[in-house]
Amino acid sequence: MDNSELWQSVLAQMQLFISKANFATWFQNTEITSKENGKIVISVPNAFSKEWLNNKYYKLILKTMHDIDNTIKELEFKINPQPSKNFETKEKLESDINIEQLKFDEFKINKETNLNPRYTFENFVVGGFNELAHAAALAVSENPGHTYNPLFIYGGVGLGKTHLMQSIGNKIASNNKKNKVKYIPSEKLVSNIVSAIRSNSMESFKASFTPIDVLIIDDIQFISGKNKSQEEFFHVFNSLYEKNKQIILSSDRPPNAISELEERLKSRFGGGMTIDVSLPDYETRLVILKTKLQEKNMELPEDILEYIASNVKKNIRDLEGALNSLLIYHKINNNVLNLEVAKKLLRGFVFSPFDVANYKKIIETVAKFYNLDEKNLFDQTRRKEIVRPRQIAMFLLRKELKYSFPAIARKFGGKDHTTVIYAYKKILQESEENNKLTEELNLIKQKVYSG
Repeated sequence: MDNSELWQSVLAQMQLFISKANFATWFQNTEITSKENGKIVISVPNAFSKEWLNNKYYKLILKTMHDIDNTIKELEFKINPQPSKNFETKEKLESDINIEQLKFDEFKINKETNLNPRYTFENFVVGGFNELAHAAALAVSENPGHTYNPLFIYGGVGLGKTHLMQSIGNKIASNNKKNKVKYIPSEKLVSNIVSAIRSNSMESFKASFTPIDVLIIDDIQFISGKNKSQEEFFHVFNSLYEKNKQIILSSDRPPNAISELEERLKSRFGGGMTIDVSLPDYETRLVILKTKLQEKNMELPEDILEYIASNVKKNIRDLEGALNSLLIYHKINNNVLNLEVAKKLLRGFVFSPFDVANYKKIIETVAKFYNLDEKNLFDQTRRKEIVRPRQIAMFLLRKELKYSFPAIARKFGGKDHTTVIYAYKKILQESEENNKLTEELNLIKQKVYSG
């Protein structure tokens, strides 16, 4: 692989990790000018690009290059105001290859509904991990407002919740053009509420929901702890619900596990159908890969697909990212991929619990799950809202990382290791008897292992 091919491969993979706007800003008119003794020199058009790439993207570029060629150990950016042809080549590559993830999603969004038309039931892969959620979603799409209202779908990142929710919206909108469907990410919802409060236009904000027949809110857990936003959304929810308008919500956890969420909202959210989406098994991952290839009208050897399905286990999003990475490389080099090359290219995607799960990740994830600062877990307090998450953190350090009880005690400020043993046994016993705790532990582990 010469310098040009190497840089094209890097550019193709970079766009999987950063937005197209950032890609266009920082990678235009760049190229590799030399490769000697494990050091790559990359020319950039100006000092600003040099500083930004060096500070923000050095590690990502180096890792991407090292995955392709493990002799590469160092990068250097040098200013060269002469534009290169590489960016134009990349643009041509992007237009040639039919890979959805490399295109502006904004161009596909329906401005009226905020729905992406490519999210449909027809291209949603059903497996044991999501078949109940799929059945419930299909039922809602056929009888909105009357079957499972609200529908609350929860599960980890990248498992297809957004695809499923938007499939409902697209099907309802296509079945009856008069139905007004609206999809809103919760961050946008909160932002709109805050703006309405500041501009003293809350009544106008609430009135904007009156014509809506189907309201879809993604990642509703982000409303937790925002009391005024919860209060205003409660009134919007009630107004729509009383008129038999369909409400569809998603979250990374069930309603009763969302901390700092008002009880009346937990009750409303759980009043219809609450259903989870878990991690896909090997067979389903393989079907997903084959479905994506069919959509793109492309092929890869069976042993490579089996390798991806066996090793990329985090979520569906990573599966597609791994597949796209190989397809781009295949397109650039215009040759048939073999398993050894695929393994090299996919080092960054391959799932390894010990690469992902560590002490810091578990503490960070547990604290975030229960809306605490990490330092709260180490506070010398008997408050229930602290003690419980601390016990869960101790349990996971023992269960997932096999830490000794004394080692865990030392991590928590030199506590007596019998305290850790008690915490471990308590959480273990309760998880066997309490479905709610089991769900919480599974969701926390999903977050830990999703990297």
